[in-house]
Amino acid sequence: MAHPVIVGVDDPASAAEAVDWAADEAHSRGMRLHLVHAWLWEPDQAPESLDAQAARRAGEEALRVLAEQAAARHPDMEVSSGVVDSSPREALIALSAAAGLLVVGSRGSGGFQGLLVGSTSLHVAAHAVCPVVVVRATGAGATGGVAVGVEGREPSEELLGFAFDCARRRGLPLRAVHAWSYPLVLGPGHSLPPVYESGHLMAEEQRLLAEVMAGWQERYPDVPVEEDAVRSGPAKQLVALSRTHQLVVVGRHGKPDGPFSRLGSVSQAVVHHAHCPVAVVPSA
Repeated sequence: MAHPVIVGVDDPASAAEAVDWAADEAHSRGMRLHLVHAWLWEPDQAPESLDAQAARRAGEEALRVLAEQAAARHPDMEVSSGVVDSSPREALIALSAAAGLLVVGSRGSGGFQGLLVGSTSLHVAAHAVCPVVVVRATGAGATGGVAVGVEGREPSEELLGFAFDCARRRGLPLRAVHAWSYPLVLGPGHSLPPVYESGHLMAEEQRLLAEVMAGWQERYPDVPVEEDAVRSGPAKQLVALSRTHQLVVVGRHGKPDGPFSRLGSVSQAVVHHAHCPVAVVPSA
């Protein structure tokens, strides 16, 4: 069976947007949708207690309502759900090994009490095996398509493949953003030119981006592509584009030295501040 799209949910009010987005994505991929609620009782609370039973029933009821809504949204799509006895972080990271895509909201309460940008969502995006989409807002009404941050000198195959595939399935244009800045002048004793010709540097960065995108445009000839080499901070540019685009795609290739360091500073900033869903794609 194909890997499902898995979405972590809490109560209907906080999870509805993420579930709707995940349902549309699963349907476009021809995958089943699986909703999961992670429920972990307090240390001083026995699982058989009335309070614990009530909390679990509330989670099960939330799943039922959201699963019914997703099934009604796409009647021809298989929808399943389940409650797991684990913390949200542990549950979602474990499930990501068997998922085609993992979707989380930017904040939650109750069973997903820690699901805030900067907490569970960032942790899951940093450590999940599969791509993760953080849905802070659905991007409904946006006039742009998919925006992807591209490193011109070390492009990620997984990142660009994900971005092109999303754009193709949704019939959207793709905007490839390569942000650059002037090289650092290190001071006396370093053989760096004292003056940089901005036109020459811009032309070189545009050339790098065009070389990266050329092969991908051959693979996806039906996806309109706009190449955008800009002198700017990458996070600043992608967050600005998130106001007008339906999805922003960033990579994950940081070193696993800390809880969020796999994301890197750019991806963390975009997840924190974007105005549309953000996909975080791990590199091989």
